[in-house]
Amino acid sequence: MKLRGTHDFQATPDQIWNLLMDAEVLARITPGVDRLEETAPDTYDAIAEVKLGPVKGKFSGLVEVKDKHQNESFVLGIDQKSKIGNAKAEMLLTLKPSEEGTGTNLSFDGDVRMSGLLASTGQRVISGVVAMLSKQFFTALEEEIQKDTEA
Repeated sequence: MKLRGTHDFQATPDQIWNLLMDAEVLARITPGVDRLEETAPDTYDAIAEVKLGPVKGKFSGLVEVKDKHQNESFVLGIDQKSKIGNAKAEMLLTLKPSEEGTGTNLSFDGDVRMSGLLASTGQRVISGVVAMLSKQFFTALEEEIQKDTEA
């Protein structure tokens, strides 16, 4: 399944980059994540609980930050397993200064492969849940930016 989205922030690419590279911040702003623990540079054990329509599951596995180009882009690799199925994803996140020069556009583009009950839940249900989780993520990131600006 293809995932794409974009969001504009009133912050510099540098400020957003620093927040996204902070494991504690990333754990706080990612919906459903209970724990994100660094096991090696840019590699984390992650535990998350996510509800996808009628299906709810506790996932555990790896999250990796790869192909980093400071303040510009990185690839987020996700390999999560649960009793209801597995999910593997590669997501390119790109930061670009806004046209007005006062903020940053963050976009994501990637593919998710699912198996088990997750795969049979249906793309329409999962697409809706992904849209909701993306919105929650962006809202939480906005709050972190606000806290960072006030500090």
